[in-house]
Amino acid sequence: MPSNLPLDGVKVVDLTNVLAGPYCGYQLMLFGAEVIKVEVPGAGDLARRLGPDPELNRERMGASFLAQNAGKKSVELDLKSPAGRAAFESMITGADVLLENFRAGVLARLGYGWESLRELNPGLVYCSISGFGQSGPMSSAPAYDQIIQGLSGMMSVTGTPDTAPVRVGFPVCDTVGGLTAALAVCAALAGRQRSGRGCHLDLSMLEASISAMGWTVSNYLIGGVEPEPMGDQNATAAPSGTFETADGPLNIAANQQAQFETLCRLVGRPDLPDDARFAEREARKTHRRALNQELNQALRAKTALEWEELLSEAGVPAARILTVPQALALDQLTRRGFLTEVPLAGAGGRPVTVTGNGVVVDGVPLRPRGSAPRLGEHNSEIEEAS
Repeated sequence: MPSNLPLDGVKVVDLTNVLAGPYCGYQLMLFGAEVIKVEVPGAGDLARRLGPDPELNRERMGASFLAQNAGKKSVELDLKSPAGRAAFESMITGADVLLENFRAGVLARLGYGWESLRELNPGLVYCSISGFGQSGPMSSAPAYDQIIQGLSGMMSVTGTPDTAPVRVGFPVCDTVGGLTAALAVCAALAGRQRSGRGCHLDLSMLEASISAMGWTVSNYLIGGVEPEPMGDQNATAAPSGTFETADGPLNIAANQQAQFETLCRLVGRPDLPDDARFAEREARKTHRRALNQELNQALRAKTALEWEELLSEAGVPAARILTVPQALALDQLTRRGFLTEVPLAGAGGRPVTVTGNGVVVDGVPLRPRGSAPRLGEHNSEIEEAS
């Protein structure tokens, strides 16, 4: 690991559960922060019991927990007991960041609203992650990733006209919410460096997800174009989508005129740019189906890997469509140190593999500096500090 990470010395008290909040905390940990998970005694994070391995789930070390919590610490505190509250308040006075993803108002009802927290620590950066934010008519409604995917419009544009609405195949709204929260925390810490004051960050997963939809949303807001599901095709350009080869699907994104002309030449169809239906960008979008048929026929002459190598070398974005195991086996990830083996605490040193976040600092990839903690593994540190 680099000797000086950007968040070295930053202490994060993390009350979050399952994914969005823990994913935020994981990003902060990778950048060097000390992240202390505060968990319900005897139960802990719900993700401790989630995953495909029943034995790990029984040990409260489920795969879903291991994936987002390596390198963190765990303490058990009952925020409704006098001793637990005293320990928590002591932690807050020495913390830089507090993360929580309760429903709006829950922490305040426990006596720890923003005003109370600010009295304990004026420099605290307090980040609340919730489905809908801390205000508005939906603020107290429960929300999981699936709910946000539907409400954001994301599902309405996923799939084909015949299959939509379709859920994105991973909890994308939780992930986007966690990343946005991590960005907000880092920005607040930078602001505190100048002002000396902390702040309350109110993160809405719904709003973060709609923001992340980019052109799908802006095309409607600015251009009045209501988005529609287009399956494996890219609405902004053609040819841009999934195509057929001799042995499987291939993604091609020839979004620029020069890329399109190069593609046509390499597949043996240099005549296509001279066809009025395909000569320029908007015409290609209008006649997308006819163009795809012509290209698919030519692309069936080689394998997906052969086309990937040939087209990429010529500057045309193209790549195979891989399974998750195939993607994780890419030499590209190995060369950059994206995957890391860490021991599974309390299980004889059995290693598990976790991901980084794709960031390399001074030539070194960011990695967790230890295993995911057993529930209450660091209780003694809190007891000693108090």
